[in-house]
Amino acid sequence: MKLSPFFHDLRSAYQAELDDLAQDSEGKDVLRKRLAQKRGEIAFLAQMIDFSPEMVAVAFHQGFRFQRPAALEPLLARSGADLPEWSALGGAAALESWAQPLADVVLAEPSGARFLTMAALLEYQRLHARHAAAAGDASAADGADADGEGDDAADAGDDDSARWSADDASEPRTHADREEAGAEWLADLGFDRKD
Repeated sequence: MKLSPFFHDLRSAYQAELDDLAQDSEGKDVLRKRLAQKRGEIAFLAQMIDFSPEMVAVAFHQGFRFQRPAALEPLLARSGADLPEWSALGGAAALESWAQPLADVVLAEPSGARFLTMAALLEYQRLHARHAAAAGDASAADGADADGEGDDAADAGDDDSARWSADDASEPRTHADREEAGAEWLADLGFDRKD
């Protein structure tokens, strides 16, 4: 998948926004609750589509079906200004029924039709990266079975390992490793450890 600099940066911001919504300060999974709040505020959020699209796009998380992915791939190489309007996608992506009222609000904005295309592409990217990682994990597992060797990250049951990029390959891979690395980083900055 070839990404324009626009989508490369926006993908990171979108994933960071989802990550911020996923857990509260105690580490509890609150993504569903926070997404419901965002969706309830769509009329206000729609005003931000031009300067913080990732903050609005998360309201559409899991709100698209992708029927013709091959038609979407070339769009990821474009800038935001070069994206077609939602209606021009011609059914390559469709909204889930629950997301249609949100889309109606967004489409009332002057740049809403391009934004909806952008939101679909952000979600498509996220799903594509997860499927690609899962396929890679499956082929690695097949190879590991043949070799008799396994993947430590997979064995540790780290269910979010698909979100890590190749750039993070040398970084901690399990939840406990990430927690320890985070605590170490904060301690290096002068914060007390919470033990």
